[in-house]
Amino acid sequence: MLSAERRQAIAQLIRERGAVQVAALSTRFGVSASTIRRDLEALERQGLAHRTYGGAVAVTDQGTVPMQPADDEKDRIGRAAAALVSAGETVFLGPGKTTLAVARHLTGHPNLTVITNALDIASFLTKHSTAAVIVTGGQVQRPESTLIGHISEQTLRELRADKVIIGLGGISIPDGLTGESLPAVTTIRVALETAPQVIVVADHSKLGRVSTALLAPVDRADVIVTGRDADPSIVWDLTELGIKVIQV
Repeated sequence: MLSAERRQAIAQLIRERGAVQVAALSTRFGVSASTIRRDLEALERQGLAHRTYGGAVAVTDQGTVPMQPADDEKDRIGRAAAALVSAGETVFLGPGKTTLAVARHLTGHPNLTVITNALDIASFLTKHSTAAVIVTGGQVQRPESTLIGHISEQTLRELRADKVIIGLGGISIPDGLTGESLPAVTTIRVALETAPQVIVVADHSKLGRVSTALLAPVDRADVIVTGRDADPSIVWDLTELGIKVIQV
């Protein structure tokens, strides 16, 4: 592949995903990391990317950077979870870095409707996809830019999603699905009330961990997408409860 063709392909990936990493691009295109860095430098000079440590991110029309690159595990989890979503579905995406990684991989899904109470996810999908985006409204919880409270909960009660995809602070069989913030967990709990399928996305470190606020019993999750380094004994116990565990 000529350098011009490779750079065009990299620019397309940045537009679709919002962020790329040097190591992943090096593997994908079969060239050295230094070659990829030169490609990213060239794209930055053209105004098509903004270089960051270890990679590059997309530049909006206002010249601002929408996000930082996801780490490899979160990106793999995001890709695997997005693959569970079918064209034409309505999906609720909760807040968090891992759910943002899911959003990056939903950009090519046709006829998708995304409900979210995460402002960064709404902003990304509005700029980089054709999905219909519904934002719940509500009070902004900083620093995560998560919408919480009565308005957000009332909106969720009036909507229906085919799949609910959420990130969590902890997944424990005795202690359930838990999060760091009680107000945020209370809002997400409303999304679970009518969800036909609940998909939890969490890096391997979250398995066996217990956070402050209880969301639901662990078997409320239908699918858990996590990293390949997850504790095998916990994965086994989860599957014994009938939960599908996908490791990537």
